[in-house]
Amino acid sequence: MFIAEASEKFDLSQDTLRYYERIGLIPRVNRTKSGIRDYTEEDCRWVEFIKCMRGVGLPVEVLIEYVGLFQQGDETKGARKDLLVEQRKELRSRMEDMKNVLERLDDKITRYEMTIAEREKTLHR
Repeated sequence: MFIAEASEKFDLSQDTLRYYERIGLIPRVNRTKSGIRDYTEEDCRWVEFIKCMRGVGLPVEVLIEYVGLFQQGDETKGARKDLLVEQRKELRSRMEDMKNVLERLDDKITRYEMTIAEREKTLHR
């Protein structure tokens, strides 16, 4: 699959895909004899993984480290697992923070709705 197809499939710009490859977020993509990127299923799995992880806010630096560890081979499985466990912990913490903020927003919106409803009742009397 060429870069245009991968771009469309993952809803990422071609520039973003090139950037991900350049900074090491995805391993180097094979190229045709004419130099066009040719994404394999494995490459697509990497793009999908990175898009998913970035979508929930995992830092680029952590993901670059993960990809680098992966490329070093099986002896880094423990380090990769540790890295993912730490990111899961941080994500859970952020989710709890977001839940608290959401509750606060809901409360504030409810109070505004009550105030507005109160004012409309008064105006219609």
